[in-house]
Amino acid sequence: MPGAWLVLPTYNEAENIEAIVAAALRELPRAAPDHHVLIVDDSSPDSTGRIADRLAAEHEQVEVLHRTTKEGLGRAYLAGFDRALAAGANLVLEMDSDFSHDPRDLPRLIEAASDADLVLGSRYVPGGGVVDWGLTRRLLSRGGSWYARRILRIPIRDLTGGFKCFRRQVLETLDLGGIDAYGYGFQIELTYRASQAGFRVREIPITFRERQKGTSKMSPAIAAEAVWKVPALRLRGGR
Repeated sequence: MPGAWLVLPTYNEAENIEAIVAAALRELPRAAPDHHVLIVDDSSPDSTGRIADRLAAEHEQVEVLHRTTKEGLGRAYLAGFDRALAAGANLVLEMDSDFSHDPRDLPRLIEAASDADLVLGSRYVPGGGVVDWGLTRRLLSRGGSWYARRILRIPIRDLTGGFKCFRRQVLETLDLGGIDAYGYGFQIELTYRASQAGFRVREIPITFRERQKGTSKMSPAIAAEAVWKVPALRLRGGR
């Protein structure tokens, strides 16, 4: 069974990090007996980093990567990917640290990677959905995915989602150093590049839930980056 590394980026997630790691450690063995959880903390001013260090001391499957600056979601993931690949990961997963993504879906993503190179947990395929969102946010999210899909001309329904499982070859093949989206545009860019490189992308349905604890990191600037990066990606052709 392939070794799987789950990368959890954190910034001020003291209220969630212990519970999300515990939930992941319960679920990962179902599909990947060889598994690790990598917490990538961007120098959170709350106690996230200290809690993460304690969890790493308590669980041999948990590691912590402390970064000295807050450079955005994309840079945190790329640092985590580098660490996982260097450690020999065959599968690399990404997931939010606030329970927006259900850890019980982790085995489903891993199992789906048996016949796909990149598996996306999708809100917008049959069986998927969103709960605890108002109408405005639902429309913005669906509209953003529709906009990206139309501009990039690919059939993927949930381009902005951040619940993914990569085969090692995908991350080794793509020019990760050339990824220049720092916020949620990172999710669009990485999936688009994988699709353009000819990798098999599969979407499986998930239910996305609004966080119950802590503060969302979404901002108008992050949303704007995702909007203007999409036409630039199309012009570059995924390079």
